[in-house]
Amino acid sequence: MRYIQPTAFILLFLFNILTFNARAQSNDLTLWYNQPAANWNEALPIGNGRLGAMVFGNPATEIIQLNEESVWAGSQINNNNPQALKNLPAFRDAIFNNRFDEASDIAAKYFLGTPPRIRSYQPLGDLVIRYGWDEPVTDYKRELNLRTAVSATQFKIAGKKYVQKVWASAPDDVLVVEIISENGGLIDTEILLKREKDAKTSCHKDGIILMDGQIIDEEDSIRGPGGAHMKFAAEARVKLNGGKMSTTDSSLVVKNARSISILLTGATDYNIEHLNFDRTINPASKCRNILDKASGKPVSALFETHLKEYQSAFNRVNLSLGDNTRSHLPTDVRLENVKKGQPDNGLITLYFQYGRYLLLGSSRKPGVLPANLQGIWNKEFNAQWNSDFHTNINLQMNYWPAENCNLPETAEILAGFMTQLMKPGSVTAREMYGAGGWTLHHLTDVFGRTGVADGPWGITPMNGPWMVFPVYEHFLFTRDMDYLRNTAYSLLKGSTEFLLGFLVKSPEGYLVTNPSHSPENKYKDPATQKNQTLTYAATIDIQIANALFDYFIEAADLLNTDNQLAEQVKTAQKALPPVQISSKGLIQEWIKDFEEVEPGHRHMSHLLGLYPLAQFTPDEPEFFNAAKASLERRLSSGGGHTGWSRAWIINFYARLLDGDKAYEHINELLKKSTYNNLFDSHPPFQIDGNFGGTAGVAEMLLQSHGKSIQLLPALPSAWAKGEVNGLVARGGFEISMKWDNNKLVSGAIFSQKGGETTLSYAGKTVSVKLKPGERKRIIF
Repeated sequence: MRYIQPTAFILLFLFNILTFNARAQSNDLTLWYNQPAANWNEALPIGNGRLGAMVFGNPATEIIQLNEESVWAGSQINNNNPQALKNLPAFRDAIFNNRFDEASDIAAKYFLGTPPRIRSYQPLGDLVIRYGWDEPVTDYKRELNLRTAVSATQFKIAGKKYVQKVWASAPDDVLVVEIISENGGLIDTEILLKREKDAKTSCHKDGIILMDGQIIDEEDSIRGPGGAHMKFAAEARVKLNGGKMSTTDSSLVVKNARSISILLTGATDYNIEHLNFDRTINPASKCRNILDKASGKPVSALFETHLKEYQSAFNRVNLSLGDNTRSHLPTDVRLENVKKGQPDNGLITLYFQYGRYLLLGSSRKPGVLPANLQGIWNKEFNAQWNSDFHTNINLQMNYWPAENCNLPETAEILAGFMTQLMKPGSVTAREMYGAGGWTLHHLTDVFGRTGVADGPWGITPMNGPWMVFPVYEHFLFTRDMDYLRNTAYSLLKGSTEFLLGFLVKSPEGYLVTNPSHSPENKYKDPATQKNQTLTYAATIDIQIANALFDYFIEAADLLNTDNQLAEQVKTAQKALPPVQISSKGLIQEWIKDFEEVEPGHRHMSHLLGLYPLAQFTPDEPEFFNAAKASLERRLSSGGGHTGWSRAWIINFYARLLDGDKAYEHINELLKKSTYNNLFDSHPPFQIDGNFGGTAGVAEMLLQSHGKSIQLLPALPSAWAKGEVNGLVARGGFEISMKWDNNKLVSGAIFSQKGGETTLSYAGKTVSVKLKPGERKRIIF
């Protein structure tokens, strides 16, 4: 028997423990299933910020549905109604004097966009792999490993094991498919690229499949002019280990290969600096250049580079909510058990990290566009709500987890897009409202539509200022002065200039927004009992105006600039109407105490001041309690019935410091608004609920919107034991915590830049001062 030195024994023991933990961790953060996806909402997503794919894991005919972020129908149009500005005085007068039917008529005739709707984000196509097995499939499993960002399908044929791996590399800007026989089996398959319309493909003996296309839009007075619009291309390069390859008119045919690798990329002629297609760009050449670089590297080197880049972001945050006793069950079974009332904190952890994974997959370089209503994943040519950028809660919600969940680079993609929108947004401000600065309404697309869309409910000119908030939050979390100076401040200043020019004096003598609208909600006109949408100074507008002015004053002071403009802002802010508490003890949603048409409406816009803003806090108990009462009324009337709305409720209860209620609504989100692949169901799929849910979990564990950083402010009793590392507080502070028996037992704080802050927990506070790069234990 060989004797092990104590040191060696300890090292061996630690190695075994670490190996066990690594396996446990890997399983903890893996979505897995015992059957292929039966539909798109069971397929597994991968993405690199620009390219996306949905992997079905079918061992007979595999479909990998492809997306490229800029494959959009439509074209660039100034859709600002040319009649708006000259009719603005009459429009405002009708609203001020309660002639709401007249105001609605003016809105429909003179303010609705020309054209009023946009076209859709579209799929790039499908990569199809038709396997040629002669025997039945056994030992099947498919998975998505969040730690590696790899979707894998494994199975056996006649005792031989086969593995298909799919992943998307951001550094090399390619989608990689590996098909491997692990113990001597041979692979027969047919590989093709296809698209339902507007594209043609060709196959070449050197293992290259080319797809070339251009979106042909039909003339549509509602959506815009027809014509040959966005050009796009895709290219796949197939390499074999062993075997032979031949071609048909539409596919590559592989016989007796030991393994197959496919590198694929796609591109369009979109130019974000123009917010338009750019005919100097050749999509096919872009694909060729990308693949020329990538194909010169072994797949193992591509994977190593991918893993290093991806894990440098994903691994910043680790979360455990106690024992994960159900990770041995497939994900769909776990979800079904939650629906039956069985708690599963491990599934909540998986859901939290899945949201971070999805944000990285849909909003990081090499991408240039922010995550849309479906992130980057869409199979429809005419998607629900066009899979657009909805700016009356949804696009904002997409970035709620960007900062506190330690993915700040994702928010930089949003800031870049918003910077480009200032150009058409300034035209909208001037042509529709006679104001300076810039704004937009309740949605936009890659072509920069900023006029009113859809209907009178789209008259929401304060959505421009609202979209500044996630841009400025990036500064609040990072304290990056260069970013503030070079990126955020121009957006903030332009939005402030718009608001100063848009505000008008009300009959009560306040400076108010008019026209105004509480997003998508309606009230009853007390004089006629008719349902109405238009108003002036809806409560959300007051909250947005106050936050925008606060941010501008702070930023101008930090940069020591625009002192005169800052004084104008201070004067205007004093003239804003107050937020009011209604006769029912609720936060009043409109300027007057109107009766709601739908008390359980999915939008809860008058509670923006509770979350994500910080205008209703325990420091002002009257408004804090009114916000709580407003939320309870929404819920008792059937609210929270859409995925993103339920996710917002989690964050509301976190801010109300009610962890058990927040936990209850996490479970409701899983039970009622989550598909088997853990995508959020509006229904149909909308990704904002995933991001809102992830942000909510973080908000329960850490809050930094007040005077101090609050540790475990809304910890539910169901999370009695746990640990989190890497959450971020405003000011650029990273926090790690461990708790047991629902009590904090240890913690640490780190700052890359250094600084001072105050921590609070269970009524105790402690001040901390850190040098750049310093970490300290948290001791109360």
